[in-house]
Amino acid sequence: MADERFEEHLLHPVGRGRVPGHDAVAGGAACGDLVRIGIAVEGDRVADAGFEASGCGAAQAAASAAVDLVVGEPVLEAARVGTQAIAEALGGLSVGKLHAADLASDALARALGGAVASDGDAAPDEEHTLVAMSGGVDSAVAAVLSGAHAAAVTVELWRDPANDADASCCSASAVRTARAMAHAMGLPHFTLDLRDDFRAGVVDPWLADHAAGLTPNPCVRCNGSVRLDAMLAFADRIGAATLTTGHYARRTPDGLLRLAADQAKDQAYMLAGLSRATLERLRFPLGDLTKTEVRALAAEHALPVASTPDSMDLCFLAGTGRAAFLARHGGLGDRPGDIVDAAGTVLGRHDGAHHFTVGQRRGLQVSGADAPLYVLATDTSANTVTVGPRAALATRTVRVREPRLHAPHDAVSAVKLRYRAPAVPCTLRGDTIALDQPVDGAAPGQTAVFLRGDAVLGCATIAA
Repeated sequence: MADERFEEHLLHPVGRGRVPGHDAVAGGAACGDLVRIGIAVEGDRVADAGFEASGCGAAQAAASAAVDLVVGEPVLEAARVGTQAIAEALGGLSVGKLHAADLASDALARALGGAVASDGDAAPDEEHTLVAMSGGVDSAVAAVLSGAHAAAVTVELWRDPANDADASCCSASAVRTARAMAHAMGLPHFTLDLRDDFRAGVVDPWLADHAAGLTPNPCVRCNGSVRLDAMLAFADRIGAATLTTGHYARRTPDGLLRLAADQAKDQAYMLAGLSRATLERLRFPLGDLTKTEVRALAAEHALPVASTPDSMDLCFLAGTGRAAFLARHGGLGDRPGDIVDAAGTVLGRHDGAHHFTVGQRRGLQVSGADAPLYVLATDTSANTVTVGPRAALATRTVRVREPRLHAPHDAVSAVKLRYRAPAVPCTLRGDTIALDQPVDGAAPGQTAVFLRGDAVLGCATIAA
């Protein structure tokens, strides 16, 4: 029977030779197989689908099976089709041929996501939520806690052969892992390709800020203007009223962002750029849980990611160093220059002012006679790094630009000047933060997050 199904799709492929609507390609590289699938969506159904394939016969049969499984189906049912469903439609595949089902599944998921993002039009359902799944334990548990009326989406933000795809939360590999997990949990899963938007809205500004000698925070920018709003727009296309994420954050009764119960894992800082309208539709089921409790829930539900380590680096830096990335993508290679003290005396040399940030000590190849030296300032135009003792970093005044506040300035009572930094009591007057106690430097380009108690009132960018 298995051979008959496989042979039927091989000899009489469904939809071969035409690629309607939105299309996506998977394959190439080592195996040489290539699958291209096109999907046309009308309303909440797959109106048409077709494919082109090259390479082994298994790739053609798998693409044919994928097309056959989704044509005429509601998009939520089409989003349940993955590697396993395609392999079963062919009567089962050997280990050597299973990669063909993987390719067809990848191409189908990307094509379906693009088609729904552009042309989907499902009736709104207040009980329906879209879960942002990264493939990690937090988003998986968020999906478990979302109930029966849920679908999942994973965004692909970056693809680079120099990266470690398995260590990145937004790579093609992470998308595949998240899709398999969602399907195992019985959830429809969509892939949303945001690579162009991410490059233009996050990576390019990050590179430009480094060239200007700033220390940017790309996660705040990504969450505030690229990733979450795109997923909310996608939620509209499938009729989902809300977007559920695995962030450790909460909301106040009046709709402001609020710090998480687990202060060690709190991620409200990274969400501080969100608008009130976006926050209104977000759900944070992990906000009152600790990481230990989340892992226990994952183990209780036999999730394979229960003990997976957290991702610690920027998603687009996974597996590669910051300096190598800056050189490869921004043309910011090593550029030797002087390390000077506050009086301008040359103390040593560095490999480029763009490699350093205010408050940094590591990487300086100079030392003080009486105390360690820290970066006090950088100047990329002169290519100098100014250093001094830690005491010289102390400041009680921080200038900011581009403030985005959800309350009057005088409502601000504290500020976080870095992600892991403690909140410091302060007063905000226009574009100046007056701190109640000194801090050891504020890095230009970083995000200042304003608080009232544990409520986030907005944010701004620290000015030079």
